[in-house]
Amino acid sequence: MTHSPIAYLVPLSPNLEENASIPKFPLSNGQNTIGRNDISASDKRLSRNHLSLTLSLSSSTITVDGTNPVAVVKSGNRRRKLRAGEKAEIVNEDIIELIPGNYFYKYVLITPNSNLQKRGCFEGRENGTGESKRKKIREGIGSSSKVEMESGGPPRNCEDEEAIRDFGVSEDELALTFRLLRVKELPAWANTSCVSINDVIKGDILVAILSNYMVDMDWLLSACPTIAKVPNVMVIHGEGDGTLEHMKRRKPANWILHKPRLPISFGTHHSKAMFLVYPRGVRIIVHTANLIYVDWNNKSQGLWMQDFPWKEEKKHGKGCGFENDLVDYLSMLKWPEFTVKLPDLGSTSINASFFKKFDYSHAAVRLIASIPGYHTGANLRKWGHMKLQSVLQECTFNNEFKRSPLVYQFSSLGSLDEKWMTELAISMSSGYAEDKTPLGLGVPQIIWPTAEDVRCSLEGYAAGNAIPGPLKNVEKGFLKNYWAKWKASHSGRCRAMPHIKTFTRYNGQKLAWFLLTSSNLSKAAWGALQKNNSQLMIRSYELGVLFLPSSIRIYGSGFSCTSNGGPSMDNCGSLADSEELRTTLVTLKWQGTSDSVSKVIPLPVPYELPPKPYSSEDVPWSWDRRYSKKDVYGQVWPRTVQLYTSQD
Repeated sequence: MTHSPIAYLVPLSPNLEENASIPKFPLSNGQNTIGRNDISASDKRLSRNHLSLTLSLSSSTITVDGTNPVAVVKSGNRRRKLRAGEKAEIVNEDIIELIPGNYFYKYVLITPNSNLQKRGCFEGRENGTGESKRKKIREGIGSSSKVEMESGGPPRNCEDEEAIRDFGVSEDELALTFRLLRVKELPAWANTSCVSINDVIKGDILVAILSNYMVDMDWLLSACPTIAKVPNVMVIHGEGDGTLEHMKRRKPANWILHKPRLPISFGTHHSKAMFLVYPRGVRIIVHTANLIYVDWNNKSQGLWMQDFPWKEEKKHGKGCGFENDLVDYLSMLKWPEFTVKLPDLGSTSINASFFKKFDYSHAAVRLIASIPGYHTGANLRKWGHMKLQSVLQECTFNNEFKRSPLVYQFSSLGSLDEKWMTELAISMSSGYAEDKTPLGLGVPQIIWPTAEDVRCSLEGYAAGNAIPGPLKNVEKGFLKNYWAKWKASHSGRCRAMPHIKTFTRYNGQKLAWFLLTSSNLSKAAWGALQKNNSQLMIRSYELGVLFLPSSIRIYGSGFSCTSNGGPSMDNCGSLADSEELRTTLVTLKWQGTSDSVSKVIPLPVPYELPPKPYSSEDVPWSWDRRYSKKDVYGQVWPRTVQLYTSQD
């Protein structure tokens, strides 16, 4: 099968100008072998299989297969000689000398985003000035040098272009932040501190409750062997009848499937979470990925996780905000109660009340959930954007966040109107400044991939299948004031299309608060006020975790369900000799310094802040538009996309 080229070797003259008399050598995804016959040269110093170029959509390497050395002239005139069997990474516009001083070729990517392999999206170079700058950053030296972005944008610091490389959080502070999921095609630096499904579903699990929208049973059982060994598993899902029948046939006999009731049309069960019960406690995971291959391998996704111990006997009956929100949410799922045998407890019913048996006093986040229905009275502020509003109204933020902007970033766009956008912004803008005055209404920006972003992504147009934005929703005129670009150079995810959903309020690289959630930008997910604001109508089940500045106690190590470490808590749930600090939430590109009374918590926000507004040439992605310009795989859109391993 012929593969469309994604790069060329362009022949150059000795003075490094393009030699148009010699044809370009096309390079496709995967391994490409170049030798004497390929370039029509009779020079015996060139082997028949002289070198190989291995290309992926995120990085490229050159390997010397022949017996003669090859010199690679890197950008900035840095020249490195490779000998037989040696390998090096190459980036766009590097120059290759097949024999030192002879047979010059330039490596040129042909996608429109090819300039990004030099700066931003493809950065994985371990040599040259980039590594020198990173070393200076780690040593606290810093640098004031700037580069002009290829896109013609304003100059920006080079120092933070691979900011995720230095993202690391101690074990006892993991719950204070979240992590991105690993992306298969990215270089190693872009997956620093990122996780896969086997990093979180592990250990001696007694009961597993998996909540999601889409579930590929075949992939899940093969990708995560641990889950197949768990004696009691329930999958709460949002699948339709066809996929459900397949799931029933493929699931282990001891698994229970449950689809929560959807009382209002056009709703979904969309929450993505895992509740894993261990002999030592419970692990709660809230994330953004469907249980399918592409979501855990090809896209920008987020995941939060925290382990909680069993409650001491004297603490039974005591709850906290996190516990109350969790049990209230789980009780609304109305799953079929089942009984299991647990160590020390014996025969135990697994229902929503079961989760009151754990100690959530050290919960690092608040839960923001949505439940379908018409919510009035005390329930009006219990779900959706009204729940977020009520939590934010209880918080005090630094004065710097007064009237600061908002960001809405998501992967599916509902049918919106200006009235509802104001309603949502009012909730998102809630909270008070240190001077006791309201923060004031923030102006939102919507981060949404352009059609060109999708076309040139790791998946090509196929990525757009998971970015459902109908034309009738995307092309509403008032939205033009909101569009902002998906730019993710510092996390290496420019071409890993977002399935992550985040909402935040920020000032520079500081965050007032940050929400990681399953909720897209839609009335179905967040709810819409009705009947003179006395009723909130929600169609879908959603779940998210809200990071807030708070007072925390720092101690030796956090509790873990999968290890025997962890501090010995006193009756108040903290250590007598612990130190209380105020947290400050920042992005990975923040370059300030913390003081003795605050604890800086870096959140791996994958996109750049402040977001850059669309240019006049940028077109927002719409999944029901026809695109005839071929993607990086030579495909056009629409096309069929396979999401499940197998389907009847």
